[in-house]
Amino acid sequence: MRPLHRPARLTAGARVAVVAPSGPVPEEALQTGLDILRGWDLEPVVAPHVLDVHREFDYLAGADADRAADLQRAWCDPDVSAVMCARGGYGAQRMVDLLDWEAMRAAPPKVFVGYSDITALHEAFAVRLGVSTLHGPMVATADFLKHPRAQEHLRATLFEPESVRVVSAVGGGGAPLVPGVASGVTFGGCLSLLAADVGVAGARRPSPGGLLCLEDVGEEAYRVDRYLTQLLRGGWLDGVAGILLGSWADCDPLRPLLTDRLAGLGVPVTGDFGFGHCDGALTLPLGVSAQLDAVSGSLTLSVPALT
Repeated sequence: MRPLHRPARLTAGARVAVVAPSGPVPEEALQTGLDILRGWDLEPVVAPHVLDVHREFDYLAGADADRAADLQRAWCDPDVSAVMCARGGYGAQRMVDLLDWEAMRAAPPKVFVGYSDITALHEAFAVRLGVSTLHGPMVATADFLKHPRAQEHLRATLFEPESVRVVSAVGGGGAPLVPGVASGVTFGGCLSLLAADVGVAGARRPSPGGLLCLEDVGEEAYRVDRYLTQLLRGGWLDGVAGILLGSWADCDPLRPLLTDRLAGLGVPVTGDFGFGHCDGALTLPLGVSAQLDAVSGSLTLSVPALT
């Protein structure tokens, strides 16, 4: 697996587009998040359909075509330096094939931030655009709005990426599931979204040399078992170099299951990295070369997340 093209870091005064590719966005939370971005001396630009709600399916932030148009317009706008998602939920998969990927490839790469359902877009940006992205907090979500650690880690990644080249597991991560050291390119995100992409046209195929980052929320053990088994049976984990685990908020206890499903790969596996659906979630670059030390619970980026 090769490193992806890294976008440029942000500077004071940069215009940042805020989009809603998935679920509906609470207006009050959005305004609070925008104020935080303004406090960083950024100029947030809210896409036209961010506050929409689908007429029939109220779990979607408006029509698929409108959500896709907002994202594509923001990505192709030469005056926009970053595209930040307002929240996750569900819906990115419904609009990912409505995007004009040829037009988006012609646009200069820029920062893209989100997690949860946005995993579908992280994968699409990696495969179709060859651009690294940031698995990080979203503008209108409580885990960003209420937690200074999440805010500061994202801000540092955006403006001073060399200052956050080491991501450490919470409390050292405890005992690793499988000890060892591995090097590779970071990829992954929300487990259930990764499993949903298996076999989809244009989705990622097995690619040796990756450091797989996994997390999820609100899942029972048997469902996590099913997702992992699907990835294993589909050959999606063939050649993976190492695995780091993020948050599993509101999930059943999973350590025995994760050990059962992942230890057989024979690669380092460790957890508690504090990215994903958790308070104070850290920002994790995807598509960047790094070294995972499962014993010390550290991920060291070979280069800063942004140029």
